Amino acid sequence: MAKRSKSVLKRIRQNEKRRLRNRHYKTMVKNIIKKVRAAVEARDVEQAKALLPQAVSVINKAVSKGVIHWRNASRKVSRLSRMVNSLEKEASPS
Repeated sequence: MAKRSKSVLKRIRQNEKRRLRNRHYKTMVKNIIKKVRAAVEARDVEQAKALLPQAVSVINKAVSKGVIHWRNASRKVSRLSRMVNSLEKEASPS
């Protein structure tokens, strides 16, 4: 095996650091989405409404860190908002 240059070793370190950071943010996004969906499935309007802004914040933070694409984030936020809004309409007596 050939000797690795200093720049290659540095790149390996950087890539590993970025991989761990990206994995952390992706996990945070997945977990908050699961919480919102669980609240919607449990028909818990108050909890779903409380978790939605947190979810949007976490998703936007992942976008600003470059972990997910802004359109992917927009799609996630839109779907979550639609779920919470439909739950809210069902719960409100009209």
